[in-house]
Amino acid sequence: MSDVVAGIREAILSGEFVPNQRLIEADLSERFAASRAAVRAALLELANEGLIERLQNRGARVRAVSLEEAVEISEVRMVIEGLCAAKAAERAGEADIAELRSIGEDMRAAVSSGDVFGYSRLNERLHGRIREISGQRTAAGVLERLRAQNVRHQFRLAMHPGRPQVSLPQHLEIIEAIAARDPETAERAARTHLRSVIETLSEIDRRRAT
Repeated sequence: MSDVVAGIREAILSGEFVPNQRLIEADLSERFAASRAAVRAALLELANEGLIERLQNRGARVRAVSLEEAVEISEVRMVIEGLCAAKAAERAGEADIAELRSIGEDMRAAVSSGDVFGYSRLNERLHGRIREISGQRTAAGVLERLRAQNVRHQFRLAMHPGRPQVSLPQHLEIIEAIAARDPETAERAARTHLRSVIETLSEIDRRRAT
């Protein structure tokens, strides 16, 4: 069943399965070469994670997350990402620091060349590596579920004009705080970055309303 859960979750994260899309058990069973019972159990687990919703007599669909909930998710992420950054600063080895700095340089190059999609992928890679370096598996699991719930809003955020230029120095500050093995500064930098995410999500919503 875990392979089915992981497969559906990845399809949601990648944007292949979009908000409000119906998930047909027979189709999923064929796609993942799994029994209907295994698919049904996987959908129940993903419903418990908040990624899908069960509809009475109508099966399941990918859950659409409102802007208000996206902001709440980002507020929770602000706390947990701060914890992970602090832990990463305590645990990072020289190879880890070199890798984070290399990602930072790639992000800088992506911004300079206007490669928005490349920058977005590097953004995810950076946050993922910080979670891994932190060794905080519980926090990493929570963040992965929150990221999956918030994927549509993350895409809108990435496409917001000028957003990479704003977030790049924030990411570089997190990297350098971890490199300096300064947990307090790393946590503060991560929180500052997520606070900026929340402000930008609210700005996107205001623009849509006008």
